[in-house]
Amino acid sequence: MLAFFVMGFVDMVGISTSYVKKDFGLNDTLANLLPMLVFLWFAVCSLPTGMLMKRIGRKKTVLISILITVVAMIIPLTYYSFASILFAFALLGIGNTVLQVSLNPLVLDVVEKEKVTSTITLGCFIKAISSTLGPVIISVAVGGWGNWQLIFLVYAVITVLSWIWLAFAPIHESMDEKNLVGNQIWGLFKDKELMISFSVILLIVGFEVGLMTAVPKYLFERCQVPLEKGGLGCSLYFLARTIGTFIGSVMSLRYSSRRFLMINLVLGVLSFVLFMLSSNVTILYVALFLIGFFCANVFPIIFSSAIQSEPSKADEISALMIMGVAGGAILPMIMGAIADSSNQFFSLFVPLFALIYILYVSFRMKWNEIAERK
Repeated sequence: MLAFFVMGFVDMVGISTSYVKKDFGLNDTLANLLPMLVFLWFAVCSLPTGMLMKRIGRKKTVLISILITVVAMIIPLTYYSFASILFAFALLGIGNTVLQVSLNPLVLDVVEKEKVTSTITLGCFIKAISSTLGPVIISVAVGGWGNWQLIFLVYAVITVLSWIWLAFAPIHESMDEKNLVGNQIWGLFKDKELMISFSVILLIVGFEVGLMTAVPKYLFERCQVPLEKGGLGCSLYFLARTIGTFIGSVMSLRYSSRRFLMINLVLGVLSFVLFMLSSNVTILYVALFLIGFFCANVFPIIFSSAIQSEPSKADEISALMIMGVAGGAILPMIMGAIADSSNQFFSLFVPLFALIYILYVSFRMKWNEIAERK
């Protein structure tokens, strides 16, 4: 669970983009290179990580990912420039890719099969707490310590603690010797239902990263909310997501994940429309909270359904699904280009259309085939 907390550090890229843009006088297109450099690696490193995990095991792969994250946290503390921050966030993306690919399958070796979905959802709850605290820590760093970059020091200490704790935790891993062939990962691309799940992961991550990148700038554009206060809007979103994932971890034990997700997505789309139409600060914050709450469980429900579809290929499926996190690189870049040519309001149509697509898929995809197929 502490490793899930470290996983949430990647979400700091949203609010950090606004500060880096301000520090170096960048336009939106250039500033959005930060999320691109973080999430691009999910497309590049996910499948190789799946193969590595088969060779050295899940726990060792997680430990490697945490070490990479430590290095990423140290770089901006030793030297702060646009080049160094790009390199640091690239390493953060690589470390987070390896972590997400390996940590979720590791859950299969820790809990009983019937508790996998709720445990992964609980992990997302812990990750959401981490994401919620990020903008708060940055605000404290700016207001109390006079330097937003000190968030990297806080994260470095926590990451080192996570590595030490996991390194000494006894975990018995189930290794299928017949399934050590890396090219089996590529065979998953022929599975239509898994590819639909992959598209949902791609868009829900792009939706969230794009929205968090735009929120501080949009609140300033719409209501002249200062950057520091606008960043707290990201915390409000992640707080809502934290509450939503906690409720989801309980609801997934009692009710149909499909129906629960569809209802939430309908309300999520309506909340997003409200967010775009209102110019009242209070309503904007309320709408942002509702968006985070109703969209909180898309990732854990889709991810856990996918890896449980074929438990013997959990490592490969995890690598495929996490490759979809590269959506966090794609959508913000599109939004940045739109914002530079028009404004932040029109850029929000990108995550809106992504959310509408996910809603459509939740009604159309063959849920039972993914969840029940063995």
